[in-house]
Amino acid sequence: MELKIGTQLTLEPTYTERVEKFRCRVVETKDNIIFIDYPINVETKKTAFLIDGAQFRVLFNTETKESYSFNTEVLGRRAGNVHMIMLSCPPKEDFLKIQRREYVRVETPVDVAIDFKGRKYQFVAEDISAGGIAIHLKTPVDFNEGDEVQALVVLPFTNGDIRYVETEAVIVRIFERDGFQIASIRFTDTDDVDKQHIVRFSFERQVLIRKKELNEL
Repeated sequence: MELKIGTQLTLEPTYTERVEKFRCRVVETKDNIIFIDYPINVETKKTAFLIDGAQFRVLFNTETKESYSFNTEVLGRRAGNVHMIMLSCPPKEDFLKIQRREYVRVETPVDVAIDFKGRKYQFVAEDISAGGIAIHLKTPVDFNEGDEVQALVVLPFTNGDIRYVETEAVIVRIFERDGFQIASIRFTDTDDVDKQHIVRFSFERQVLIRKKELNEL
């Protein structure tokens, strides 16, 4: 699996809260740099002028329809018959294969506050996706399956940023596993910006988990 000339890329900014997507194509590759044509904003259809140092999540499909993603940074521009933008490119071993489902669930602990009818609870989630979370119920709770709650999820990024996602949610299921009570919760009113934060956080944690696994080999 490799990035070939002509491959279409989708760029999603990770440096801003705005939810945007840009489309471009690979024009040339060299070592750990990929050269792309000037990207087009998917919504406005206008050419985007990316600033040096801007960071993005890149998504692309292979000829066999497999989907991959990786993080990149704008390194600069190169003039010529075709004006190109230079992006950093990690080794292909660091490309992350995207599961064929709407939201990828990542096993990672995050702090979660649940508000049910004015009573607040503090939990630690065992996994998260843009569609919901699963939390450990270490203390008795008043809510049951089917109850609507307010959730506040804390997302600590590796660069030091902390994002707080507030959303309405519903308790889907409460069950026991390995001696622990688990509540499965589905988000029901998450806006696009917060979904983008969760997707970015999940992707970042997947990369960290994969690097840890490779280091342990």
